[in-house]
Amino acid sequence: MPEALSDLISDTHLTAILGLFGGVLLGLTARLGRFCTLGAIEDLLYGGSSLRMRMWGMAIGMAILGSFGLIALGWFDPVQSQYLAIRWMPLASITGGLLFGYGMALSGMCGYGAIARLGGGDLRSFVIVLVMGVSTFVVLSGPLAPFRNLIFFQDPITDDLPAGIAHHLADQLGLALTPIGFAIGGAILLFSILGREVREAPAAIGWAALVALAIVSGWAGSSYIARTGFDAVPVVSHSFSAPLGETIMWTMTGSLRPISFAVGSVSGVWLGAFIGSLIKGHFRWEACDDPRELRRQIIGAAIMGTGAVLAMGCTVGQGLSAFSLLSLSAPVTFLSILAGAALGLRQLITGFRRAA
Repeated sequence: MPEALSDLISDTHLTAILGLFGGVLLGLTARLGRFCTLGAIEDLLYGGSSLRMRMWGMAIGMAILGSFGLIALGWFDPVQSQYLAIRWMPLASITGGLLFGYGMALSGMCGYGAIARLGGGDLRSFVIVLVMGVSTFVVLSGPLAPFRNLIFFQDPITDDLPAGIAHHLADQLGLALTPIGFAIGGAILLFSILGREVREAPAAIGWAALVALAIVSGWAGSSYIARTGFDAVPVVSHSFSAPLGETIMWTMTGSLRPISFAVGSVSGVWLGAFIGSLIKGHFRWEACDDPRELRRQIIGAAIMGTGAVLAMGCTVGQGLSAFSLLSLSAPVTFLSILAGAALGLRQLITGFRRAA
């Protein structure tokens, strides 16, 4: 008699499949929809276009609406997420965000973008993935962890309000939580979608919706598995800082550690980007032939990994997943990432002009 499906597929396998699903959506969006944080910043500051930044805004707004829809239905408790369960440290968000944004500018891509480019055959991004993944674990649980804990100790919330904007507003105003979340998410979506550039490129709305679906599906699926399963699995959605290191560790020691949502998510982005590059006919092998560029990318990736740990997330982790829950840290970290990236881009452009 064949074994039951539950005997063949554990809860950890299900979370990995869930991560793979959302990761594929994110990978396809990166390659086909040109969804990229650094690209959005470059377009806004130097390209005279706000379309890709508006895509980020639409994705954030839709993800907030979807996440608070899950909360309203009782399918998801946001306090189970680390973004609302850890006491917010403004200085850590600002410092980590600035470091991450600056490192992203030096590298030319974030962790998510590096995986997506690797799916298109860019071997330079492979170096960034490795360096960022290792540097993240060095600061998170390696030799620099005690120093990080000394300065920015991540203290769990035990008796105060969850570290969420909607939670604090609900407490102060005496209103229900979900209407506040719907109002904020709807306002962000409306502000982002109303613009000539979006009207001229309506496909951007669809790509933003796919990104939001990936984020919301992570919360919905992992919450369901944690609630109904037998294994202790975390309630998570997509992020690409610590999950890079976790994927590297699993690749090397997979027989000793269970597979996770993070491994599925990272693998999914690579697979989705690979499929997207084949669809567009853009797959080609690329390598770095300039030692100075390689050095800059390695340094940038190391800085990104450090910043992501301090800020508890990257452009996707804080800029989408945490933002979808209206975490107190999300807007501060996201704005700090933008400021750090703007500084790094300005430095690079000024340096190029001087060299010329």
